[in-house]
Amino acid sequence: MTTTPRRTRGIRLALTGALLAGLTLLTTAGPALADDPSASASPTGDEAGPTEAGTTFRTATALKQGQSGTAQASAGDYLYWVFPADAGQRPTVEATVKLPESAARRGTSTWQVDVYDGLRRRQACMYGHQTRKAAADAATVELSCVLRPVRAWSEPWANDPLPGSYYIRLTVVDLPAADLGLPVDVEVKTSIKELGGGHDGGGSLAEPLVPGVSVASAGETGNGPASASPRTLATGEPEDGWASGWWTDRWLWTVGGGVLAALAAVFGYSLTRGRGRPAHVPPGV
Repeated sequence: MTTTPRRTRGIRLALTGALLAGLTLLTTAGPALADDPSASASPTGDEAGPTEAGTTFRTATALKQGQSGTAQASAGDYLYWVFPADAGQRPTVEATVKLPESAARRGTSTWQVDVYDGLRRRQACMYGHQTRKAAADAATVELSCVLRPVRAWSEPWANDPLPGSYYIRLTVVDLPAADLGLPVDVEVKTSIKELGGGHDGGGSLAEPLVPGVSVASAGETGNGPASASPRTLATGEPEDGWASGWWTDRWLWTVGGGVLAALAAVFGYSLTRGRGRPAHVPPGV
């Protein structure tokens, strides 16, 4: 059967439209997901945050993702909070310290916020004001730390952020001796941005880096002592649970890429196959 020029042009236009539609879908799906407020905003709910802070890693006060916590403390105290972060998320920690009246202070002070993972490894901040100096007449000092994206898995020697508990430590690192013990009011807030599969890697952890998770799991499977308590971890976990490790939106990109490759192959074939045998040439010639 001879393919007419009009029919050939129709096929080419249809394939071109499908190809452009697929490219538009892939190029806009990622940014749309990243910019969607519902995808990056953390659930806060109406539940009031804790009004105290721990003084060690073991006594750190638990925060939910997107939750704020307050505390009244003395200048010189070490204050600790802990919150969960999962693979594909980028946590941000913000802290505000309300200082005493300037008349009661003797000089400037320097405050610092640090973030540690479940193995108590200090995590570097991508950007933010991790350390700040407060002038003698300053009323507040604001600190922030944006962590690197949490990975599902990494090499044992690496210091990459991994799923699990993240500890916030807030303290003053430079202060006149006369100002030690002055009362301060502190507020910390955690927020999570969902990054999607663009930061996923192969592999996954057997368990998130949460203190006590191995003991709790052993008790559940019957391999631990008979008195092992059920798995109730004070540090909590994300509202949707920990990531399973196998599903990622990279599957969507892979399928979309395969469809586009097939369309491109068909389109390329339609361009190179020609228009067939001319109408004036008899068959068999």
